[in-house]
This record gives sequence, C-alpha cells and structure tokens, in this order.
Amino acid sequence: MPHILIVEDETIIRSALRRLLERNQYQVSEAGSVQEAQERFSIASFDLIVSDLRLPGAPGTELIKLGQGKPVLIMTSYASLRSAVDSMKMGAVDYIAKPFDHDEMLQAVARILRDRQSIQSLQAEHSAAALKPASVSDKGVVNNSNGEIGIIGSCPPMQDLYVKIRKVAPTDSNVLIQGESGTGKELVARALHNLSKRAKAPMISVNCAAIPESLIESELFGHEKGAFTGASAGRAGLVEAADGGTLFLDEIGELPLEAQARLLRVLQEGEIRRVGSVQSQKVDVRLIAATHRDLKSLAKVGQFREDLYYRLHVIALKLPALRERGADVLEIAHSFLARQSAKVGRTDLKFAPDAEQAIRHYTWPGNVRELENAIERSVILCESPEISAELLGIDIELSDLDDEDFIGLGPQQNTNSSTSHEPTEDLSLEDYFQHFVLEHQDHMTETELARKLGVSRKCLWERRQRLGIPRRKTSVASES
Repeated sequence: MPHILIVEDETIIRSALRRLLERNQYQVSEAGSVQEAQERFSIASFDLIVSDLRLPGAPGTELIKLGQGKPVLIMTSYASLRSAVDSMKMGAVDYIAKPFDHDEMLQAVARILRDRQSIQSLQAEHSAAALKPASVSDKGVVNNSNGEIGIIGSCPPMQDLYVKIRKVAPTDSNVLIQGESGTGKELVARALHNLSKRAKAPMISVNCAAIPESLIESELFGHEKGAFTGASAGRAGLVEAADGGTLFLDEIGELPLEAQARLLRVLQEGEIRRVGSVQSQKVDVRLIAATHRDLKSLAKVGQFREDLYYRLHVIALKLPALRERGADVLEIAHSFLARQSAKVGRTDLKFAPDAEQAIRHYTWPGNVRELENAIERSVILCESPEISAELLGIDIELSDLDDEDFIGLGPQQNTNSSTSHEPTEDLSLEDYFQHFVLEHQDHMTETELARKLGVSRKCLWERRQRLGIPRRKTSVASES
C-alpha cells in the first residue's frame, strides 16, 4: 500500500484530504509544517509527498530536497503561473490548484505513483542488466519482455501492435505500416521479417524518398545495358535482390506514379521487367511498405494509384507517436542511455530528476529518432554523473504544454513592470497568452513578444492563428 505524507497547515483541508486518500486504499501520515514533518518522519521513506506551497516557516518546496528524489505534489490556493513554474523548476513532480475536486486529486496521485513505479521498475531492470552483457542493437532494440519482437515499450497501443505482428508475420500478406516519421516503422518491418518463414532470406530496405525520381525505377527494377545514358552494363534491381525474402519500401508515398505501376505488376503477377528489357522474370517477394502520409487521401487526388493502395492495404499496422506512449518514453530513454554510455565507456551516467520530468512531458515531434539524438548528444557532452534537462537540449515551448503542464514555461520571463495591466492570478495559459499579446503587440515586434513569452516565433504565430489574434500592421511595420 503506497504511503503518502500530507503537509498542510489548515487542519480542515489536511483532515479532509487524509480521509479521501485513506478511502482509496492509501496509507497516510500528516504534518502541519516542514519542520514538524522533519521532526516526526523520515521524509525520504514516503512514496509520495503532497504539500501546500505556503506553510509556516519553510515553504513546501523545501520537501523536494528533503525527499531525496521522492515525488512531491505541490498544492496551493495561490494559483498563479509564476508559482507553478517555480515549483516545477525546483523539482516538484506536479502542481494542483486549490480548491480542487476529489477526482482531480485522486487522478494526480494515481498518475504520479504509477509513473514512479514504472521508473523504479526500469531502474531495477537496468541495474540487473548491468551485471550481464546487454543485448542492445544499433537501432535501440533489446531482448526484453516482448521476446522475439524485440521492440521496447509496454503501453496498451504497443501491446496491441505486438499481438498483430505475431499474427501477421507468419503469412505472406502485404503489410502497410503507418506512423509519423521517427516512430520506428523499420523496426516493425524487421520484426515481421524475423518472425516470418522468410527470416533466413534477405530483407531489402529502400527509402523511396532518398532516391532521385529519375533513378528510382532503375534502382528498384534494374536495367539493361544501354537502357539510358550511362547504363554501360546491365544491373539487377533491389526487387530482384529481395527474391525469396522481404522488400521493405519506406516512405512509399513518395514513389513516382510510373514506378507505382511497375510495383503493382510485381504484386499482381509476381514478375518484374528491367528498364530497357522486353522480357519479364519471376520474383517471389513479400512487400512491407511504410508511410507517414495518408495514402487514401493521396489516391483520391490522383497522387497515388488507388489499385496499388488497396493491394498494399491488406494488413495495416498503426505505430503510435512517442507522445502517445506514456511511460514507454522513459523505458526507451534508459535503453538509449545504456547503449550510448557503453559506446563512450562510461558506467556512471544517469538522468537527473528534472531530465526525467522533461523527457516525460516533452511532445517529441521527432519521435524516437529525436529522443535518441538528444541522449547521444547529452552523453557526449556530459561531464558529471547526472544528465540534466538543460543538457538534453529539449526545447519545451508553450505550444507543447496543456494548461496543467508547466515545465519550462516562458511567461515568468516577463520582467516588464512598465505596464499597469498585469494578468490576474487565476488566468489560464490561453488567457495569459492572449492578454499579454494584446497588451504589448502595439509596441513590441514579434521577436520581442516571443522572447518575453519564452517561446519561438513559430510558436507565437501558431498560437495567434489558433486563438484568432491577428498581427497588428504597426507591429509588422516596426519589425521590418
């Protein structure tokens, strides 16, 4: 049973919160101040600390240091952006404004404890792995609970994906893998190949977007001598090279229409004809394709062959974005950290609490690829045993946050005291943004506005569009 410490100077609130948590199967201890908590308890022994921000004597944020890494949930009736930001920057795991409803508090507590348990499990796994040689490939694949699939992650969408991979892999059906760039679509293709009856035959991977349009047909299907200028000898294509095995076409949405027609013949007839040849030859390949684009929409506007789309869409697998995978991001991050640490010969590296918090809350628009690059860079540059959020170089902007996510928020950077219309304490992030922009856009350029808000100009522009705040002509003129 999780043990929670409540530190709150108002007896009525403290007692009510204690009863709420105890009714929901939590063990609870309480104190009226930081000093009382220190005198009565070993603060680092609790699973979670829930504390008011403003207390007699030391503030509640003092418990962050005393907790020695244990999660601290800060609650306050002074619901301002500044106090939220300051608490989170000092290491609070989350922030909740009073008055809060019971469900809001219970959801926050459950989420924090669940995340903490996941982190502890990961740390235990990595400690055990450190005692024996780790099996980590250069693609971040490990031999974990997913066994022969070898993809990291255990969130519900990934568990559903593993089930489908195991069902689909033994067949010869064509597969279309959909997902954003950097989500690991090639790893899914590799798992499908490795679990198929073609596992001992080659898997040929082709990035359709990386080959010039003028060469794609020759690369895929081969060519005869003299077929075009520079073709001094005949050459087999990549489809032939995959004969008996698997052909993986990444970013198939970039394939030119002429090449699509040739590929359709491979799927329909099981044969190819080299560029410049009048003879066809049989091939036996299983096709796995991947794309981040909506092929059905492309087919409707004539940019992708509809008949090829339906040939590919026999089995469709959806790979979730990293931001949709919950605690998986920490598991993947620890795996990358282990691999990069091994590369540079360091065994002492770990993520600081603020780094884990940043990793968990950042939206990762570049997905797993961006995460891997950030960790590789931080391992190379890190001079101490702990990797900080700053060293990861994560740019958490206002557009990345919901109203309850306050990590790295920029508005506290506004030190302009010349205006008499400062935002009120209970403004939401959207309210604050709109108020600040309308208040200052007549005498600030877009660059200055963005800097004061702590966001990029792109983020400022996107928020203007979403909230319907047009740029003033005077602001534009002054910037030009």
